[in-house]
Amino acid sequence: MQELFRAIPSMDICLKAIKDENADLARLPQNLLKDLVTDFWNMIRVLIREKKITDASSLAIENQLGPLLAHVRKKLRPVLRRVLNATGVIIHTNLGRSILAREASEAAMMAASGYCNLEMNLATGERGSRHDITEELVRRITGAEAALVVNNNAAAVLLILDTLCSNGEAIVSRGELVEIGGSFRIPDIMAKSGTFLREVGTTNRTHLKDYRNAINENTKAILAVHTSNFRIIGFHKAVELPELKTLAEEHDLPLIYDLGSGNILDFSQEGLPPEPTVGEVIAGGADVVCFSGDKALGGPQAGIIAGKKDLIDKFNKNPLARALRCDKLCLAALEATLRLYLDPEKAREHIPTPHMISREPAELARAAHSLGARIKNALTSAGLACEIKYCKDISRVGGGTFPECNLPTTLVCLRPKNCAPQKLRDQLLDCEPPLVGRLENDAFCLDPRTLHKDDYREVTRVMTEAMAKIN
Repeated sequence: MQELFRAIPSMDICLKAIKDENADLARLPQNLLKDLVTDFWNMIRVLIREKKITDASSLAIENQLGPLLAHVRKKLRPVLRRVLNATGVIIHTNLGRSILAREASEAAMMAASGYCNLEMNLATGERGSRHDITEELVRRITGAEAALVVNNNAAAVLLILDTLCSNGEAIVSRGELVEIGGSFRIPDIMAKSGTFLREVGTTNRTHLKDYRNAINENTKAILAVHTSNFRIIGFHKAVELPELKTLAEEHDLPLIYDLGSGNILDFSQEGLPPEPTVGEVIAGGADVVCFSGDKALGGPQAGIIAGKKDLIDKFNKNPLARALRCDKLCLAALEATLRLYLDPEKAREHIPTPHMISREPAELARAAHSLGARIKNALTSAGLACEIKYCKDISRVGGGTFPECNLPTTLVCLRPKNCAPQKLRDQLLDCEPPLVGRLENDAFCLDPRTLHKDDYREVTRVMTEAMAKIN
């Protein structure tokens, strides 16, 4: 064993070999490169101790340079990387939620690559407000009097409650006390804002009289929360927005509506159940509504607050507004996204999230067979055995939007001859870029709904590479 340890090349030999083979890697900071080389040989030492390496000649640098370079490159990968999403989940929280439209990506790049007028009024040369960048667009799209953008919808709820309800009570139906991913709970955010939660009704049935009976001298607002991430079916009753508005006006209380996912478009023509749009909630009487930017809207992460101007002015004056504000990249991407909504059909075509929701089953079937044929030809040419079939299945919108609602699709189902589908899945996660799919019916499945046609070449390449490594 000691002989094997002595056969490990010195650091100087390794660094020279790396420099001769790859000048780009040689330009890395020497301390970083040395750490990566040391890490590689430490793994080799473990294999020696486990008696998995017994030949000293195999440790020569000419025999280990390939694996050493591969190890260095792998360790140098950014933590945040592009991923090919073949899961069929459109707003996939683990994969970054919505993809930006090309126009939004270009706007963010513009803001990132140079100076911009983030807080300068170019008409006067004086200091301006970053809130002006998106406010007029939100107003036009939703019909609200004014608007404000913060860094996510949880922040929007916090700012609204802290401004309007601190040291007072907000009335909420028990059936609307939602929890979303990451353990964000309405009761917790209310407590953090200094608002006392006044629960009314029961889990499945809440009546107008429940709200009315709960109003007292400490009541600061009525809060409605759209249950966008779950469904109550069966014996169910909820108070409609116009009724809540009438009650709020009777007692001079603001009516707050946390819409969550925040649809701008009506997706019922795609077979999804009717959901209130932001414009409908504003028209229905909500004094202020908040929703996410990176869910159904298809933009960057943001919390958009729209409603009465006097309330929006109060939110702007709250010191929390500065702590929760968005940066220039977010605002640039959001402005470009909102501009597309000025033409709803253009939004459906250009913004990936609504476009993916709108894809037709027949088109997806053709896409699946096209992708499957490419993969089959590539694997056959490489001498790799894999059964490929197609099956009807469903996609999901995801991100707590349209829960339990199915979008018909066709899956490409792969069953490798020499390994389990789980092993193929794991190998694909180690590719560049990683490919994420679904394990169903003892097969690794690809849903074309969340893949662009331009992705097919890379999907085919990484699939071939992964299968080759397994074989």
